[in-house]
Amino acid sequence: MKRRKLIYWITTGMVCSVMIFSVFSFTVFDYQLYPEGAFEHLGLPYYFKVELTIAKVLGILTLLIPGIHAKIKEFAYFGFAITLLSASIAHFATGDGILYVIDPLIFLGILIISYTYFRKLRAEQSEASTTSIVKNGKSEPAPYSVK
Repeated sequence: MKRRKLIYWITTGMVCSVMIFSVFSFTVFDYQLYPEGAFEHLGLPYYFKVELTIAKVLGILTLLIPGIHAKIKEFAYFGFAITLLSASIAHFATGDGILYVIDPLIFLGILIISYTYFRKLRAEQSEASTTSIVKNGKSEPAPYSVK
């Protein structure tokens, strides 16, 4: 379980770091790489920058804060997957170099690893909570509980 947790937190940290970097790069340093701005370069409207920034910040917080319901974390994973896939397609469509197209796909792979280990850790936790309860030295099945 320690190995799985380590892989989960490393990959989740990498994904969240990339998302933090992207929020800063297209809000604070937007005109550094492209004189017209990254969103205009990709043909995206300005209001989408605001929406994407808010969504990424909420997704980062969702993945990093413990105790948030698993279904909400799954929405964050799904949102990040769509974002990374869309970034790759947008860079390809505007004729950017191959590195700009492949880079989001690499982090999509890391996101998939993070999600896989998220699911494995959840399965281990639910298995451990339903295995058995020891009473007076005897093992009894745990009562069914709905979360």
